[in-house]
Amino acid sequence: MEGDRQRIDKWLWHARVVRTRPAAAGLATSGRVRINGQRIDGAGRAVRPGDVVTVALDGCVRVLKVAGFVERRGSAEVARALYEELDMSGKRSPSRFG
Repeated sequence: MEGDRQRIDKWLWHARVVRTRPAAAGLATSGRVRINGQRIDGAGRAVRPGDVVTVALDGCVRVLKVAGFVERRGSAEVARALYEELDMSGKRSPSRFG
């Protein structure tokens, strides 16, 4: 990982949007993830601080602004520091994703 970017699948997993790395890769390749408004279709697409990631998952749409990265997946508290929640549509809480 370079300091200024990270693969979207790793970032989604580290940010605890999904429970497993394979689930993050599957989400990224499913067409339900956008980076700065552009639909992506690959788990290797890089995100940078300031990018806006839109995720459609389980009937909800989350809009997250990338705030940073970590090398290893940490606690929920660490995960919350990786993004700023811009919008969440739907009724499920963020802790129930994945």
